[in-house]
Amino acid sequence: MTASLAYITWTADPIIAHLGPLLLRWYGVLFAAGFVISSFVITDMFKKEDVRPYWVDVLTFYMVVATVLGARLGHVFFYDWPSYSAHPWEILKIWHGGLASHGATIGILLAVYVFSVRNKFDYLWVLDRIVIVVAIAGACIRLGNLMNSEIVGKPTDMPWAFVFPLDTEHLQAPVTPLPPGAALVQRSRLASGEEHTEVLPVGTAPAPTMEMAVPRHPTQIYESLFCVFLFVLLYSLWNKYRARTPRGLLFGLFVVLLFTFRILVEYLKENQVSQETGIIAQYHLNIGQLLSIPFILIGLWVLLRAGKDPKNPYGYAPRDLAEEEAALKVKG
Repeated sequence: MTASLAYITWTADPIIAHLGPLLLRWYGVLFAAGFVISSFVITDMFKKEDVRPYWVDVLTFYMVVATVLGARLGHVFFYDWPSYSAHPWEILKIWHGGLASHGATIGILLAVYVFSVRNKFDYLWVLDRIVIVVAIAGACIRLGNLMNSEIVGKPTDMPWAFVFPLDTEHLQAPVTPLPPGAALVQRSRLASGEEHTEVLPVGTAPAPTMEMAVPRHPTQIYESLFCVFLFVLLYSLWNKYRARTPRGLLFGLFVVLLFTFRILVEYLKENQVSQETGIIAQYHLNIGQLLSIPFILIGLWVLLRAGKDPKNPYGYAPRDLAEEEAALKVKG
């Protein structure tokens, strides 16, 4: 098999089904699946540490709201404020896309702090457990990006490259002969006004009205797999120490590894917004990379101090599961 035959032409429909006026999208399903799977995992973790599963429901509510709001506002302010400031009503149209992981991180940090203060949990104790399941959600969300053919990588000749004909933002003018693995695309507008993208058969002669999709790094898969690695690593460490997990160890490790990887993988990605071009030219870092640096520094600071507070080496949480079970036996 030649390298060109190994390329994967990715034409997955981002819409699963039309439910009347509503659209069921893969991204939404995978986004929700991340939270559902996470809730099962953290419920089991809480039970093993004698913490009532009730707190998982409360914490999940905080997390969902913080993730959506933080990710949306992060995209608005970090990536495209000039556009949104001119059309502020567009901020509410989340279904048009535009979520930023750095904004979600800030939102989660704030939400967990409010949850911890209100319910007498140690802040770092909660963060140490939350980052384990955040890795699960991150893996699912990046698969959602793949189903949307978005956040694509730069062109490559690696044999595992993906061709994204539906990513119309990065289509190129066709050349003769076509690069290995490239696909010709014809865009047209339907009677309804909706844009239609058609992948033309192999062997079609290029024409000026056509465009070309070339093989690219599947960076969504790279990030999803790295999140799976983080989950395995962090869960293994928690399972080893559990209640005696050094306070801040898992959170610090997660932040340092995740955002270091983010800086590296950004070199393989296309810029998400045009304004990043000037930043790259000046600092050789794009917005995602610049935003990752403060998180890495915070993670290193927490990691170096993990478990070193003699008065609170492991953090604390309401160990109330036994009390709840005893109360249920009395009622029974």
